[in-house]
Amino acid sequence: MKAAPGDQLQVLDIQRMDFAVATLRNKLAALPEIAELISTTQRMAVVRDLAIAAETQISDIKRELLRSEADVDQVTTRLDRDERRLADGSTSAKELEKLQHEVQTLSARRSELEEVELEIMLRIDSIKDRLQELRAEEAVLVSSAEEIQDRKVTATQAIDLEIASLIEERKEIAATVDGALLELYEKIRSNSGTGAAAMREGRCDGCHLAINSVEISRIKTLASDEVVRCEECRCILVRGAK
Repeated sequence: MKAAPGDQLQVLDIQRMDFAVATLRNKLAALPEIAELISTTQRMAVVRDLAIAAETQISDIKRELLRSEADVDQVTTRLDRDERRLADGSTSAKELEKLQHEVQTLSARRSELEEVELEIMLRIDSIKDRLQELRAEEAVLVSSAEEIQDRKVTATQAIDLEIASLIEERKEIAATVDGALLELYEKIRSNSGTGAAAMREGRCDGCHLAINSVEISRIKTLASDEVVRCEECRCILVRGAK
């Protein structure tokens, strides 16, 4: 196959642009902001789940507190009734002794229930404090996620502009290159990723392997418009590249 040396050099330029576009796309896919955003979003989900769990726990404990308050009220009601009976002096000595014993028992029971009630209230306060911490962390994470997203958008737009510029320049160059040569380049590149490479100091820049002396001697005898292929990676070997 033959192609003008200038066309061969342009195909090499196209290859450089294709490499540059591939590199930029890899950079786009590996933006640090992507990993940051994933990590922040995952933490947000965990914090929200913990907050929901804390709210549910508070709701459950509040029901427990209501039951405890009802128990205290019930004992207090009985205690008040017995204390009134003791105060009115209308009970017999035997009944008075019984009431005194019951009052002592009820007083002790009320103290126990009030301690339980206080413990429940302290548990609620503790979980509320934790919930407040989680809400504060969530607010920080939301703000951080927005800031990371802004950075990601900015970085993405900059890379997209570079890619678009390279693609446009590639189109302009490709329009001037011999069609058969460009078709060969595209076919090779689709198979191996590298369609053309410079030949420098007896090596192929595509596979970076040395070209044997016999092949180098043969290449030297070829006309400048002869399209040469690397024996190893089969890409188009472009001579005279700077």
